[in-house]
Amino acid sequence: MSIKVGFVALGCPKNLINTETMIAHCAAAGYEIVAEDIDADVMVINTCAFIQSAKQEAIDNILDIAWLKKNRNLKGIVVAGCLAQRYGDEVFKELPEVDAVIGTGSYDDIVSAVKEAYEGKKHLQLEDPCRMPLGGDRVITTPEHFAYIQIAEGCSNNCTYCIIPKLRGKYRSREMSEIVSEARDLAAIGVKEICLIAQDTTNYGADLYGSPCLDALLSALSEIDGIEWIRILYCYPEKITDGLIRELAENPKVVKYIDMPIQHINDDVLRRMNRRGNSALIKDVIHKLRAAVPGIALRTSLIAGFPGETEEQFKELLAFVNETEFERLGVFEYSREEDTPAYSFPDQVPEKVKKKRCDAIMRVQKQIHAKHNKQFSGKVLKVICEGYDKVSECFFGRSEYDCPDIDGKVYFFSSRNVNEGEFVNVKINETDDYDLIGNAIFTEDDNGKNQPAE
Repeated sequence: MSIKVGFVALGCPKNLINTETMIAHCAAAGYEIVAEDIDADVMVINTCAFIQSAKQEAIDNILDIAWLKKNRNLKGIVVAGCLAQRYGDEVFKELPEVDAVIGTGSYDDIVSAVKEAYEGKKHLQLEDPCRMPLGGDRVITTPEHFAYIQIAEGCSNNCTYCIIPKLRGKYRSREMSEIVSEARDLAAIGVKEICLIAQDTTNYGADLYGSPCLDALLSALSEIDGIEWIRILYCYPEKITDGLIRELAENPKVVKYIDMPIQHINDDVLRRMNRRGNSALIKDVIHKLRAAVPGIALRTSLIAGFPGETEEQFKELLAFVNETEFERLGVFEYSREEDTPAYSFPDQVPEKVKKKRCDAIMRVQKQIHAKHNKQFSGKVLKVICEGYDKVSECFFGRSEYDCPDIDGKVYFFSSRNVNEGEFVNVKINETDDYDLIGNAIFTEDDNGKNQPAE
């Protein structure tokens, strides 16, 4: 009888891809992959350890699954990924329910880890993250119409608050031909939207080709039949080139959306964060993007309460958020992480102050988001359907301005059935803080069949 293996992927889309790779390894080894943890002989939890809340989420998941080991038929627990890489055999000491620990350089060890966990043996594998090959077989777990593609691994930026370089290794780009080949294979199985991810997508190719070439990659990917939307995540402002802006402006397959984490706007805070750009550069890039790509949705992320952040510096950040009116924005309380330079910085900001500052930014952003949404009232948006909501009795999906699993939804009523992954035009007639509501619009083609309006 084959071992039944279940998986939990926590954290970012990069972790999801690593999980999909482990699933492929286990399936190739003859293990049975199960969707429900209660059916598993061994559970694999692929963890995040970027900030304190991510570590706590990982621990909570491990403890929840450990209940199945005591009370049901679960025989083994494998902890993989960033938490494993960061703490190694300490995981066994703090969480004795865990049977196997494999780090970010050992995903290809998953078959042995599962076997030993099933047999009740302790298993530890922590290799250098840079040894892991990029790409490879994986089992796609996202809905059939979209998938993530990892174009690089690791990071060499060394921001003072960030543990990622120690967990994932130095920045390493994938060969462009390999990425294009993967996208072509995804299109062949029905994927219509691809989301490009890396810790810093705008640095893509610098290590392989001598200079960043994300724009060339976008151009090559847009030649693939079947791919209709290409989305770029995690762009650093100082590396957004004129060529990349041209692709956003002129390439019809590149959605008018860019995720550009800036973290702060005060120059002194940015310097202490070891961010490469300054406030003038950030503002200039935002101006260029909006001038060249009218209607673009700019998403950013911020850190509130970085060590030494004064009330005046925070007010500068809040005023910038108010003035710039990002279409999408998230803010995080600074998380003090051991083994990072910022951990030892003086003037650590109290937790209550950090929370207060985060809340202040999100109150402002909620109003900004609602204002942006109202601008869509009466307009028609191209929407990719993601399913039917039985509670509201309507379909739902996303426009090009909304990233999977992060941004809002478009809810719409339709005179006919709309399949998941189908594009449809929706006329917006209602808005709320984060979502849009409308009606699907169809025209009659020559055969009398309803077709989406052009």
